[in-house]
Amino acid sequence: MHHDTTRSDPSRTAPPLPRLQASHALILLLLINLFNFIDRQVLAAVEPYVRADFFPDVLNPITGQMEEPEGAKAAMGWLAFAFLATYMLLAPLFGALATRLSRWWLIAGGVIVWSLASGASGASEWFGQMLGGRSVTLLAMTLPLAYVIMLLTRALVGVGEAVYGPIAPDMISDLYPVEKRGQVLAWFYAAIPFGGALGYALGELLTRLTGHWSYAFYAVVPPGLLLGVWCLFLPEPPRPKLNGASLQPRWSDLVELFRVPSYTLNVVGMTFMCFTIGGLAFWAPGYLQYRQVADVFGVIPPATFFGLLTAFLGLVATLVGGWAGDALRGRYAGSYFLVSGAVMCLGAPLLVAMIYLPFPLAWVPMAGAIFCLFFNTGPTNTITANVIRPALRARGFAIAILVMHLLGDALSPTLLGEITGKDNRYDWAFLVVAAMIFLGGLFWLWGTLYLEADTRRANRLEEQPAESLLPPQTVKV
Repeated sequence: MHHDTTRSDPSRTAPPLPRLQASHALILLLLINLFNFIDRQVLAAVEPYVRADFFPDVLNPITGQMEEPEGAKAAMGWLAFAFLATYMLLAPLFGALATRLSRWWLIAGGVIVWSLASGASGASEWFGQMLGGRSVTLLAMTLPLAYVIMLLTRALVGVGEAVYGPIAPDMISDLYPVEKRGQVLAWFYAAIPFGGALGYALGELLTRLTGHWSYAFYAVVPPGLLLGVWCLFLPEPPRPKLNGASLQPRWSDLVELFRVPSYTLNVVGMTFMCFTIGGLAFWAPGYLQYRQVADVFGVIPPATFFGLLTAFLGLVATLVGGWAGDALRGRYAGSYFLVSGAVMCLGAPLLVAMIYLPFPLAWVPMAGAIFCLFFNTGPTNTITANVIRPALRARGFAIAILVMHLLGDALSPTLLGEITGKDNRYDWAFLVVAAMIFLGGLFWLWGTLYLEADTRRANRLEEQPAESLLPPQTVKV
């Protein structure tokens, strides 16, 4: 057992905003994060309807039956990849710009761009018809023009969100001291399950009420524009004193980040977590439809209930995880890694149980797996904030976004779609996901060996020039 005596040095931090202004900024960032994830999951909620419109069943000349075209599910997975590709590739750029430009103005521009692009996603079918409804050959596949337009609009959504992703947690880290970051970031990231769940519910509800999936995308535009304008009226949070540290991105910054063992192991674990959540979130509605799950209590559609379950359990798990990491911090030096890794490992057998149990009984292990997946959200992001010196924090978040999405949820929807195929091999796809859950937990447990020293070092060495900050240790194998 180790005692973590690390504390922020007041001489190296900026004067904090008044509590009311800090709370105001946090509320706005939380609301933006909420709509961020509503927008992301709207597509997943309406995916079966979009697939049916873009890739209608065709006659199989061998069986004489109407079947889904080969590769339709994989093509739908590319819509998720288009968003993530621009999001992860541009996040480092905006992370670097955040050290030199107004962060609120950057966020405002990003929110407005992604909101308008979301509305354009809903209008993709209309745009396709206006342009003649032709087909386009892309990646050796013949695709409807409406699909290609949606592919481009989802990429534009990623551009907008690439601004917000690395900047928001950096701002929160400047607003609150290290002792409070775990719980504050837990509240911020609680918007992930809650917003994602609202996206599911919104997509399902509006599609049923209006008879078409496009209205789900239109609904997120007005609140997004209002939040973007709101950002323009807030003062810039004070930045930490950088003591002459360079604001220009350098290759040595990347070397410094990945030579911090806690940062490296945390990014690896978060990559497995992103692979899992991205794949499950995208294919859960299709899976429930394939299993022919009945309406819950006779009135709640399965996809909507899945969203509500994710909202409630994800919110509770995120807040409890943040509280647990902070509460154990004084007793266990690696508490943030410990609680994240242990609970993540528990999620793997729960997901396996969900695959083989019949519904409605399978809802129970599914609920447990959801809780385990979101428990780590606050602690793992707190690790990233605590082990990186302030001059590199926004870039550190940006590089983490790039890596964990490039190798995580940028791949999982398409990969799981390929595994599932037109034969609906969902069991095989979700077994792959269960293995990823367990591996992610193991990497986080490994990180407990390094967290105390890395946190102390990030606070202690901020005044030293960047060249002297390369840590004396690397991850031991």
